[in-house]
Amino acid sequence: MNKEKFMSALQKSLNKLSEEERNDILHDFEEHFDVGKSEGKTEEEIALSLGAPGQIAKELMATYFLEKVKNTSSTSNIFRAVWAVIGLGFFNIVIVLGPFIGLVAVMVSGWASGGAFAISPILYLLTILINPGSFTFFSLFFTIGLAGLGILLLVGMFYATRFITKLFVRYLHYNVNLVKGGMK
Repeated sequence: MNKEKFMSALQKSLNKLSEEERNDILHDFEEHFDVGKSEGKTEEEIALSLGAPGQIAKELMATYFLEKVKNTSSTSNIFRAVWAVIGLGFFNIVIVLGPFIGLVAVMVSGWASGGAFAISPILYLLTILINPGSFTFFSLFFTIGLAGLGILLLVGMFYATRFITKLFVRYLHYNVNLVKGGMK
């Protein structure tokens, strides 16, 4: 593969990045070719030493999206980072997707439980309006207790979600470094 084919393949693979980011990366690889030529290497030798453009692009995209999550940890950025890391290799479907689905399930169930407990007095009042004969003081105080528990659970889920998100992003960084073949 010569320089032109290598750069074309790399550019196509980086199409999800911003133009500025893509141009910066392509400029870096142009420099790799320039340095290699000054050392007397052919374009084919340089391209071979750099690796497959598709794999390089996957690693760069994963790193880009992980950095984006580090700056702004929105749900969409986390999903893009997870998807980019999964794209690095087939085994990442199990290594990354399995824990991600498990953590999302824990967080969704925690938020849903907290929300349901917090609104339980409102649901109980609606039940009394529909069926006035079902009122008991035990049920009223029980739902008020559930509301307090729900509020505590929601506050706990807020901090747990932040902690789990940061921990999972660190795991994604670890996984990217592992796939790249080097641990820092």
